[in-house]
Amino acid sequence: MAHFAQLNSNNTVLTVIVVGNDDITDGNGKESESVGISFCQNHVKDYTTIWKQTSYSARGNGFRGNLAGIGHTYMSNVQTMGVGSTDIFIRQQPYPSWSIGVGTARWYAPVAGPPDLTDSELSAGKRYIWDEDAYNADTNSPKTVGWVLS
Repeated sequence: MAHFAQLNSNNTVLTVIVVGNDDITDGNGKESESVGISFCQNHVKDYTTIWKQTSYSARGNGFRGNLAGIGHTYMSNVQTMGVGSTDIFIRQQPYPSWSIGVGTARWYAPVAGPPDLTDSELSAGKRYIWDEDAYNADTNSPKTVGWVLS
């Protein structure tokens, strides 16, 4: 089975559908993204829709970074974090201070963490959450505040 993500004009994922392998096979018996895209456009009866193939095994084989999900963004030919060109699906940026990890297609906080919870914190149901306001208010250089116990 193959998976295809429908994108809007801002490259935001609207939906993800499963397509049978027979429906993405070209005349030579090879799987083809373009054949799959044609299948998807025919399926929704709209030949102007934008589709990109995605994969459950994205992390294992590097195929477009992540399995696409509704609300994710498809980034293509974007120069970021030292990478000359992208071809990835990525979740929405969780906080303005977070950046994309080179080669991982994941967002990372600017302060390492979260810290490990102690046994008493775990038993009390506590957890660390990111506090963007605390991070921005931090006057240390480099900043060290951001993860807060909740």
